[in-house]
Amino acid sequence: MLVQLTVNGKPMQADVPQNTLLVQMLRDNLHLTGTHVGCDTSQCGACTVIMNGDAVKSCSVLAASANGAEVKTIEGMAQADGTLHPMQAAFKECHGLQCGYCTPGMVMSAVDLVNKNPKASEAEIRESLEGNLCRCTGYQNIVKAVQTGRDAMVG
Repeated sequence: MLVQLTVNGKPMQADVPQNTLLVQMLRDNLHLTGTHVGCDTSQCGACTVIMNGDAVKSCSVLAASANGAEVKTIEGMAQADGTLHPMQAAFKECHGLQCGYCTPGMVMSAVDLVNKNPKASEAEIRESLEGNLCRCTGYQNIVKAVQTGRDAMVG
């Protein structure tokens, strides 16, 4: 099946079997490996991307259902000159990562949260990130990073 979509602002397509997951298409066919596969059960959030304006776990979305969609991955967050997105910069500044495996999904979920709720409280941030698991940190620096990123995004 030919799946055509816009990824990080660029039209892309891949011929994939009908049962291909969006995360597989992104990684294997489009070579965008920043979207990670963690659990294959949509529990960990490492595969989170923004599709048509909403954070989705790409391991639970068939590529076929993304046909015609606009998808943003972690690779599309930084500016063309390499300047990090404010949320990416905040994760770096606040030490909101250790091994980094969960970080792309965390950043994508955090950006989605701030886009929808620019005044998100600490409790709302923690609730929003419940679908993203980190096995390295105690989440405190992740929450701090989201708050710092939120403030930078909102201005």
